[in-house]
Amino acid sequence: MAGQQFQYDDSGNTFFYFLTSFVGLIVIPATYYLWPRDQNAEQLRLKSLRRVHGRCLWYRLRLMKSQQSIVPTLKKAALLFGWLVFLLLAYKVSKLDREYQEYNPYEVLSLDPGASLSEIKKQYRVLSLKYHPDKGGDEATFMRIAKAYAALTNEQSRQNWEMYGNPDGPGATSFGIALPAWIVDQKNSMLVLLVYGLAFMVILPVVVGTWWYRSIRYSGDQILINTTQLFMHFMCKTPNMNMKRLIMVLTAALEFDPRNNKEATIRPTDNVEVPQLIRELGNINVKKKEPPFYYPYSLKARVLVLAHLARMDVSEELEEDQRFVVKKTPALLQEMINVGCQLIFMANSRGFSAPRLVTIENCMKLTQMIVQGLKESKSPLLQLPHFEEEHLRYCISKKYKVRTLQDLVSLKDSDRRNMLRFLGEEKYDEVMAVLASFPHITMDIKLQVLDDEDSSNITAGSIVTVTVTLNRKRMADMFEQEQEPVPCQGDETATTEEAQGDTSKAKTKVWQNKNKGAKKTAKSKKKKLTKKKATPAPAKNKQANGTVAGNEAATTTTTAAAATVATKEEDDDGSDKGSESDEGEANKDSPSERDEDSDKQSDTEVDEMAGDDEEEWEALQQSIQRRERALLETKSKVTHPVYSLYFPEEKQEWWWLYIADRREHTLVSMPSHVCTLKDTEEVELKFSAPSKTGNYQYSVILRSDSYLGLDQIKPLKLEVHEAKAILDNHPQWDIPDTEEEDEEQEDSDGIEESEDDDEDND
Repeated sequence: MAGQQFQYDDSGNTFFYFLTSFVGLIVIPATYYLWPRDQNAEQLRLKSLRRVHGRCLWYRLRLMKSQQSIVPTLKKAALLFGWLVFLLLAYKVSKLDREYQEYNPYEVLSLDPGASLSEIKKQYRVLSLKYHPDKGGDEATFMRIAKAYAALTNEQSRQNWEMYGNPDGPGATSFGIALPAWIVDQKNSMLVLLVYGLAFMVILPVVVGTWWYRSIRYSGDQILINTTQLFMHFMCKTPNMNMKRLIMVLTAALEFDPRNNKEATIRPTDNVEVPQLIRELGNINVKKKEPPFYYPYSLKARVLVLAHLARMDVSEELEEDQRFVVKKTPALLQEMINVGCQLIFMANSRGFSAPRLVTIENCMKLTQMIVQGLKESKSPLLQLPHFEEEHLRYCISKKYKVRTLQDLVSLKDSDRRNMLRFLGEEKYDEVMAVLASFPHITMDIKLQVLDDEDSSNITAGSIVTVTVTLNRKRMADMFEQEQEPVPCQGDETATTEEAQGDTSKAKTKVWQNKNKGAKKTAKSKKKKLTKKKATPAPAKNKQANGTVAGNEAATTTTTAAAATVATKEEDDDGSDKGSESDEGEANKDSPSERDEDSDKQSDTEVDEMAGDDEEEWEALQQSIQRRERALLETKSKVTHPVYSLYFPEEKQEWWWLYIADRREHTLVSMPSHVCTLKDTEEVELKFSAPSKTGNYQYSVILRSDSYLGLDQIKPLKLEVHEAKAILDNHPQWDIPDTEEEDEEQEDSDGIEESEDDDEDND
């Protein structure tokens, strides 16, 4: 009876198979994920960005890091060593002899398969004379020969060989364990036990415990939980937070405390350099004895942030600490925004004081200020290279009145070059290249109530969905082309006035709202129409001057006469048309034709309504599919690099989009952090409609987290109607009494008919 045998690898062959597989499972995925990307591709990318971002701090730091870093070389060396070990093990395995070979008695007797019985006996005699122990041969070889001869000549042995591959019948199944036998040897038992205990009872618990202790201290966005609680405390304490207070709360984050973050440092030289910076900055509330604002780490971080906003020069040691603090601030401000929004919506249900809208917007503005290294009061033009404070007087002069980036874009090329005459040709070209790379966003807003029969009807308490389509273009597409001058002749006629009006309209800036112009044109059209209407002439003209009055009376009488003639003609035409229509109606036949016409009209109306329903259904299905695709696919957060002269890390263009009530200073919808806007992005904002009916004026606000002066605000009008009353008894469940009587009558008639049929059959 066959059994099972387990044995360790005495020869070590199967252990090499195990070791080769283990090394391959580590080396192949590690190469895919850890092999340094093509350095040439990164160099080419940086080279393509050099014309625009060459002066940025992050660009210069990236170039220095790519030249000095040896980490890619170490990674390549480690991975190549792993591949070398894997290839050596694979070569070793390929040279190992197979321990298990299929038993073939013909090979043992050196015969061809299918040899005859006489040939087998003859070969056996020859080999037995050669290998018999009595003749001086090898006993083991002779035993194999005798076994092979028996397998080919004995009927039972031959059947066993053909069925089980062994003349002796089924043998024990052996399982080899791919570990060397010395592991279970009694001599090495203490050493093996010590290694197992050290690996699984000391190293593994320490690693897992360290990872767990570290992970529970951080949130999903890698912000310390204690920092989030600190933000929540101060936002509840100070709902209306100004910019100075906001910077104090931001720099109190525990990420800047060396006791909670090993990357943060407190140097002995801080006792000298930090007070010097405080004296240069002025009033920064140093004497405020409110913890943790007076702690050394918080005070140092606050001073470094304010020095960054003032674009002050600091020492090399403080510059390194300043880069660390500045790099951390955008993520911390985003956490503050999330905490503030959660508190706002929690306060609506629980009734405690929530942060105001100004606090959330100040967090967004501070992010822009940190990225660009500018104070809130500074001009957005200072984001451009080669612009200094003394140059702004050329821009804000009475001739140009350029205060924003949009004003600079809307200028003609000749005026722009004349205004920036303090710049040389190379510097001017660089400024224009940087300005052309800035984003220009257009917003399309669509308001609807999903999962409702009438999606355009907003009722009290319904869930309103605002779909905002964002289209990003480069500012270069918005540069105004120089227009040819309009020729004017000597006299000022109506045609020249119209031409000048057209040119003035053409000179309107791209950034101005076009709705105002549309409203003005509509009003002017209405005025023209009212002027064109004929006013009734007065019956008596009481004028002092007889001649003028007579002329005016003559003109008025002629116009009145012309008007009466025209009205008479119109009346005659109307009477003729009326008679024709009466004749046409009289010529119509019986009312059946009218019924047919009404049926046709009703059919066409039904078809139009069905077509509209199909279009709405298709649009709804497309929006659902779009939302499902957006949930399933993961978009890259790499959009467009931000031009920032003083930010130490490459920053991508991201945006905040939200709905707010500017009159009540409240947040209506949760801000959406748009991190995937490359060309076009569709964002859905949802909020509950007010519980009271009426007209509401909201604002859809788009804010950049990187640039100053590129925020947009669009009005959103909301007309809330009363919600439909819920029907307790739906008409489809109301069965009239007449229908019940008819059903009973039909049942009784059926019973009588069946009885009559039975009588006829009898």
